[in-house]
Order: sequence, then C-alpha cells, then structure tokens
Amino acid sequence: MTDTQALTVDAAVSAAQSAFEAAREVPPATRRAWLDALADALDANASELIALAHDETHLPVGRLTGELTRTAFQLRLLGADAATGEPLGATIDHADPGWGMGPRPDIRRVAEPIGVVGVFGASNFPFAFSVLGGDSAAGLAAGCAVVHKAHSAHAQLARATARIAVEALAAAGAPDGLFSLVEGREAGTALVQHPLVKAIGFTGSTYGGQALAALAAARPEPIPFYGELGSTNPVFVTENAWATRRDAILAGYVGSFTLGMGQFCTKPGFLVVPAGEREALVAGLTDAAPTPPHAMLSPGLRESFERSRDELEGTAGFELIVTLPGSDDAPEATVLRASAETVIANPELLEHEMFGPASVVIEYETPEQLAAVAERIGGQLTAGVQAEDGDDVAALLRTLSAHAGRVLWNGWPTGVTVSYAQQHGGPFPATTAPTTTSVGTAAIARFLRPVAYQDVPDAALPAPLQESNPWAITRRVDGVILPAAG
Repeated sequence: MTDTQALTVDAAVSAAQSAFEAAREVPPATRRAWLDALADALDANASELIALAHDETHLPVGRLTGELTRTAFQLRLLGADAATGEPLGATIDHADPGWGMGPRPDIRRVAEPIGVVGVFGASNFPFAFSVLGGDSAAGLAAGCAVVHKAHSAHAQLARATARIAVEALAAAGAPDGLFSLVEGREAGTALVQHPLVKAIGFTGSTYGGQALAALAAARPEPIPFYGELGSTNPVFVTENAWATRRDAILAGYVGSFTLGMGQFCTKPGFLVVPAGEREALVAGLTDAAPTPPHAMLSPGLRESFERSRDELEGTAGFELIVTLPGSDDAPEATVLRASAETVIANPELLEHEMFGPASVVIEYETPEQLAAVAERIGGQLTAGVQAEDGDDVAALLRTLSAHAGRVLWNGWPTGVTVSYAQQHGGPFPATTAPTTTSVGTAAIARFLRPVAYQDVPDAALPAPLQESNPWAITRRVDGVILPAAG
C-alpha cells in the first residue's frame, strides 16, 4: 500500500472516530433527522445519480429508479425505528429484595453504538447495497460513524453519492466525518485492519469476503465481520404443484433467474422438479418470457459468469437443455439439467453459483430424493417451496429453515422487501453471521453492543436508562414493556 492510501484511510477513520465521539449520545430522534436528510438528498439528486448509475452499470433506468426509491425508503424506515429506541433494548430492573433467587441489585441494560463501521459496497446494487445502502443506513441509525469503501464497478456514482451524503449531513448539523468514502483494494484492506474500526459490513463474492473476514479475525483485536457471500437459493416443487401449474411455475422461474441478468444474490440457481416430462419441461421453459436482456455489470463479471456456466455444463451429469435469447451486449440465458441422483452423490455441486442468467433444473424420481436434495443444500439466503394446499411439506419446510434465512411459499426469491420482519442472511456460505440480517430494521442491531449498569446513580446513567426517560423511548421496566412516548 502506498503512503498516500494509508494516510487517506487513517484520516477518514480518525475523523470518523471524532465524529462518533461527538454524536454517540445524540438522541435517536436527531439520528432520524440525519437519515431523513440523506433520503431527501437522494430524492433531490435522483436524475443525476440514476444517469451515472446507468452509464456505469448498464442496468435499466426503471430498475435503477426503483432501487433508488427503495434506498431512500430504507434510510427513512431505519431512522424511524431508531427514533423509537427499540433497537437499544433499554431494560431496567429496579432493586428488589424479594427477587426469587435472592435480593436483586438495580441493574439496567442498553445497547450502545460500537464505534466506526467500515462498509464495502456491492457491484450489483449501486444504491441499495452501496454507498447509502443497508449497511451504511444501519450503522448511522445505530449511532455509529461510517467509512464506506467504494466499489470500482461504479466509482463515479460512489463519489457523487458520497459528496451528496456529506453535504446533506453537514446541512443537517451532523459532525464532520460521520460519513466518508475511500477507494481502492488496498484501502479496503487498510480499513479492515485499522484499530479504530470496530465492525465491517460486506456484500460481495465468497472469495473476497472470506479473505477480508480472515483479516478481521487476525487483528490484535478481532472485530465482527458481517459478510454476505454466496447463495444458490433453490426452489422445490411438489408433484401436485407440478401437475397443476407446471407452465406457470416455469414462467415464474425464468422471469426470476433472468431478472437483472441473473445478477441478484437471491437468484434461484436450482429448481427441483418431478422427473419424466422432458418435452413439456423444455417447451415450458422455451415459451416463458425472460426479462429483456442487457449488458452485464462489467466485462469481467460476464467473463466470470460464462466460465462458471461452462464449467457446470461440462460436469458429468449436467446437460444444456434450453437457451433463451440474448443480445449483442448480453449473454444468452441458459438452463441446464441434472438428476437428483447426480447432486445427491455430489452435493458440492449445489453450491456452484453462476452469477448471471443461468440456472439448473434438478429432476427427482421419488419424494425421498426430493428430501435428500433439500438435506444437502448448503447455507442459503433463501429457499422456496412451490406446493398446493394440502401437500404434506412440513418436514421439507423444517429442513429448509435449517439451511436458509428466508423460506418462501409459492413465490420467487428475487424480491427483498425492507421491513421489520425481513431476514436477509443465512448459514455459511450465504453469510458469515447467520444470526443477523443486512436488510430490515433488525439490521441495526449488528452495530450495537449491550452494556449493563449495576447500582449506578441516576445522574450518571446514560440517557436511555435514566428514570425520567429523557429520550422518550420504548423500554422494558421490571418486565413490563413501556412503549415510546408519542
């Protein structure tokens, strides 16, 4: 790493630490105002940002417009949730001499922001998982400072978004350095290793995520690494569902795995269906309407996709059965086929991710084979079931819930709403932290650390634990949840 890069990262992190110290005790309502200011700034600069994103990523303007709307909504939702105080989990147990296990001291617990958070942007979501995406929004909502490492696939957009963010935060009264941007692979390494950085949020490849996670774990003070890595998101179809609505299932499948040129982390990489209807299967896939093709995010990603697709096609037991129209700039969408017997014998194939418009149909002969495939899938962001009312899928759902963070019924995974109940995470290799989510209000908890205060005088307690509840937040007092005032 050059001296200039090291100084740039150190300056950004040091400024972020100063900003964190100045803002850590700011009431949640003020943090909400800062996040609202960021959302307003995105809305006000939408035309400029969408044009930059389209030029750098080739993603359609309509898709980018929706993604920017989602990103602004996410900032506002997480800010509103932070303002209630619920993510802090403020809990007060007053002293109780008659407590069942013996006299209880006065003990109070609250989650406090951990400090400076490093965030790595994703290539495939230039807004929602990038500069002001979910990890940045969650870090700011928690009361942390954020240093964002820009993704090289849309560097101009990252710079413009960061400039807008810094200006919006300054206008809203936030301390200088609360949010900043660094660039370059070596700067990313330095960010993970900087002693003032207390957690990392990452969305990207399994290889890159594991390398950074190893750096985070090897520090003199290891830090949490919240990485979203890889997922093939299998969908399992029952015999009844296949017999009842095969063509509709295939149409939904094709639309889902070709959406965004298959560059979604929730793309269905495998569809597990009953065997024995080859002609009908091919006809249904051929008749389905794929999402209109467009160039992939970068030439390098296209090359990587085609290499991964060709590798699986050349694997014993796999065959290409359908190609769907591409364009001069876009690769053809392809569907491969394999038997359940093949993947049961070689379960590592179920983790083969093709980041692009390709997927695999796996055909099973018996319900026992269907169950065996489900048992062999690795950790997933999602797993789906296409079934009919009355189908006995209880055991299948239990199996899938052990492997995936989100289980879908008669739906497709390429749509991740931002909400209170959302779970976007799963066992490795889907993520490095399966007990957390990177989407939804629960994402804030990753960047908070619980602290208990015992017999501390009221005036010396942090604001959320003082008797008068000066922040007017939701708290649990002597076992009773008391909602936020107003």
